Amino acid sequence: ALASAYSFVFKNTPRQCQNLELDITGSGSPPYTALIIPTGPTPLPNSIEARRITEVSFTNTTASFQLKFPENSQFVAVVSDSTGFGSGGTSAIVTVLSGSDGCFDTTHSVSPAFLFHIEPTGVLITCEATRIWWEQSDVQGNPTFQGVIPGGESFQIPQGPVTSVTGQGVGFSWTPSVRGGTTMLLVGGDDRGLGSAGSNSYTIQDGNSVSCLNSTSPSSTPGSPAGGSYPTSTDGSGVNIGTGGGGSHVDIGAIVGGVIGGVVGAIAIALVLLFAVRRQRLHKGTKERPVDLLQDQEGPSTDGRPPEYYRPEPFVLPDPTVASTHGGSVAGTAAGAGLAASAARPSGDRRESYISSSTSETGGAGLRVAGSSAPSTSTRKSPVPPSFRPVNIIQHDDAGPPTVPPPPPEEPETIELPPAYTNIRR
Repeated sequence: ALASAYSFVFKNTPRQCQNLELDITGSGSPPYTALIIPTGPTPLPNSIEARRITEVSFTNTTASFQLKFPENSQFVAVVSDSTGFGSGGTSAIVTVLSGSDGCFDTTHSVSPAFLFHIEPTGVLITCEATRIWWEQSDVQGNPTFQGVIPGGESFQIPQGPVTSVTGQGVGFSWTPSVRGGTTMLLVGGDDRGLGSAGSNSYTIQDGNSVSCLNSTSPSSTPGSPAGGSYPTSTDGSGVNIGTGGGGSHVDIGAIVGGVIGGVVGAIAIALVLLFAVRRQRLHKGTKERPVDLLQDQEGPSTDGRPPEYYRPEPFVLPDPTVASTHGGSVAGTAAGAGLAASAARPSGDRRESYISSSTSETGGAGLRVAGSSAPSTSTRKSPVPPSFRPVNIIQHDDAGPPTVPPPPPEEPETIELPPAYTNIRR
């Protein structure tokens, strides 16, 4: 079908017993008609059907009317102008949300102005003739019928010659030029208004021929239905977004779920990064320092030398001593005792250290052998050297690496040479 020069949009969300407003977009030819057709099962208990097809006529570009449909029920909207039925587009199936109460009777089902039927009963087949009929006594004026495809195209059903058939009342034959698999509402009415006879929903069946189909054959269009944005599910999560000529069908539940999942994932990643940074800082602050058992607080040497406690102490051999002429026997006895004690220690090395041989400020010896007298002032061949405390130094050796046994001696190689023939008798 050709693209329409105008369409319509709902200005607010359809709610039970509240006013529903719609606007005309584009250039139409007033007066306009909005046909609100209930579809799907009734949500009321005991299968009470309180919905009627509502026809709203208006001349301006805005219409407002009370929606007397119960919550969780569904409908399809079709807008027309003076150029023909459905010229303003057809909405998808719209869901009514909660609103006010008291605008419809929940105890009695409504009835259409008259009943219409099709033959064969209950089925419409592509490119195969179908008889639409009614009882003449039930109609007022000339009945009319329309085909409404939710979210697609709507059209006026052409009326052929009206005939009377026994058992099938008065009616005419119509060949559906609608593609198979299309859901279509068949709407009937008379002089009492469009849709006064109610509607029936059918799914078009494929026939044996498609000769009646062409590029303008009505079907569910792949584009966006008319009506703008409105709920398409009972919980209001599904929303149709479109202006009649473009847009798409968006599932709000999927969008909300994706957003929540993305936020939760971002928070989880941020917590993991924060934990990693804090752990890295903790390890960096508590990194072990080298332990100094002698002086833990001593800083590193600035001149490249080891600390004082690690500096080696040189061992200096004392000068040869000269025996004194006074008290020599006592000194000799003490020295001999020291030598004997030293010799009695196995693997001992007797040495004298300057660490223990410091002298006093008066020049006297810092340590004397027990039982010796004060140094004599008699004439000596050389100055008396300071006396030293005998020190025994024992050097311990560690086991060292295991001794590798020497390889077994190799057996000498025997080389045989031929005779030199040097002892030949001449």
